[in-house]
Amino acid sequence: MARVKVGQKVKSKPAKAKAKAKITTKSSKPAKKAAKPIDLYYWPTPNGFKITIFLEEAKVPYNLHPVNISKGEQFNPDFLKIAPNNRMPAIVDPAGPGGKPISIFESGAILQYLGRKTGKFYPSDERGRVEVDQWLFWQMGGVGPMAGQVHHFKNYSAETLTYAIDRYVNEVNRLYGVMNKRLADRDYIAGKYSIADMALVGWVNGWERQGQDINEFPHLKAWLARMKARPAVKRGMELGLEMRQGYDMKDPKVQAVLFGQRARAG
Repeated sequence: MARVKVGQKVKSKPAKAKAKAKITTKSSKPAKKAAKPIDLYYWPTPNGFKITIFLEEAKVPYNLHPVNISKGEQFNPDFLKIAPNNRMPAIVDPAGPGGKPISIFESGAILQYLGRKTGKFYPSDERGRVEVDQWLFWQMGGVGPMAGQVHHFKNYSAETLTYAIDRYVNEVNRLYGVMNKRLADRDYIAGKYSIADMALVGWVNGWERQGQDINEFPHLKAWLARMKARPAVKRGMELGLEMRQGYDMKDPKVQAVLFGQRARAG
C-alpha cells in the first residue's frame, strides 16, 4: 500500500504484486515504468484526510509535503503557485493529462480528478457520477463549512458567543439528520463506496467537538464505524497526527495566522 513517513518528503512504495514464475525471452515486452508519485501538500485536518484516504485506498504512490498551517507555510510563494487560495490540500501530478504535470487545489476537485484518473471510487456513467457529485458538493458546501464554524466558535474563539455556537451546532445537527436518513437503506452515502464518503468521514469523526450526540443518528453512527473499519481510511486519518502536537489553537500568534488574514497585495 502507498505509505509515507511523516515529516519528510519520501516516495511511497506501490503495493507488492503476488510473485509468479516468469521466463523472460527476447520477444517479451519491456516492463512498464512505474508511475511517478503524486506530490501531496498536506496537513492532518479533515480536508487533508480526504486525499490521503483516496491515495491509500487506490494504492497510488505519493510524496508527502507537510504544509504547517499553524506556522503560515500556506502563504509561501512556491505553495501559492500550486494553491492560490493558500489552502491545503493540493497536489501536483507529474503525469497529468497528455503526460504533462498538472497542479490541482480544492479537495473536491482533487478527489474528482483522482477518481477519473484511476477509475476508482467515482462512477464512469453519468447517472452514477451525478449521484456521487451531489453528495460530494453537499459536503463541500454544507458539512465542512458548518462543522468548521462550530470548531471555531465552540473551541477556538477567545470569547463565548452563544448565538454563533447555537447557530452552527444546530445546523450541523440538521445536516447529520440528512445523512442519517440517507443511510437508513444503504451502506454508503451514494450507494457504493465513493469519494463522497471519503470527503465526509473526517468531518463526521469530529462529532463530539461539534456538540453532537452520534447516538441520536444510528444509521450515521453505523456508517462511521463502517468507514473507520477500513484499513485505508484508518491509515489516511492517522497520517501526520503527531505533527499537530504542541500547537495551541488559542495562541494569539497562531490565531492571527489562521483567522486574521485579509487580502494581500500582489
